Amino acid sequence: MALTAKQQRFVVEYLVDLNATQAAIRAGYAPARAREQAYQLMKKPEIKAAIERALAERAERLKADADYVLQRLLQIDQLDLADIHDDDGKIMPIKQWPPIWRQMVKEVDMKTGKVKFHDKLRALELIGKHVSVNAFRERVEHSGNINLTDLTDDELDRQIAKLSREQG
Repeated sequence: MALTAKQQRFVVEYLVDLNATQAAIRAGYAPARAREQAYQLMKKPEIKAAIERALAERAERLKADADYVLQRLLQIDQLDLADIHDDDGKIMPIKQWPPIWRQMVKEVDMKTGKVKFHDKLRALELIGKHVSVNAFRERVEHSGNINLTDLTDDELDRQIAKLSREQG
């Protein structure tokens, strides 16, 4: 079944931040019902398939897969401050720094020469989440029994939506 224009917009907006409720609002659904509408949309197999295709296409375009993320993590892990200091311990001109160090610069205080770096691990975590690298996926464990056998389909849907909201 083909997606409507609004559903297609939802898929596109979902890719922005992977937040279904916000995607529903940006796609034009009523903010007051966006959470429920997002839940309903995400249950539809054709929406799920469209999102999976779009995520796969984006990962292919960016060449950002699990190997890329892990390679970058390795590079960051192996950074050595000696790479940006001369033999006298003074910081070298930025032009002489290895590219990985230059890519990490957030700010340079020209008066003091202090350099601030971006939080590259956070950026990699976000990249990893966007390209479905499960290295950063949080695990949620549930304990106890939940009796859902006596619920109607509507009650079950509401319970699932409630649990989804509680999980974030």
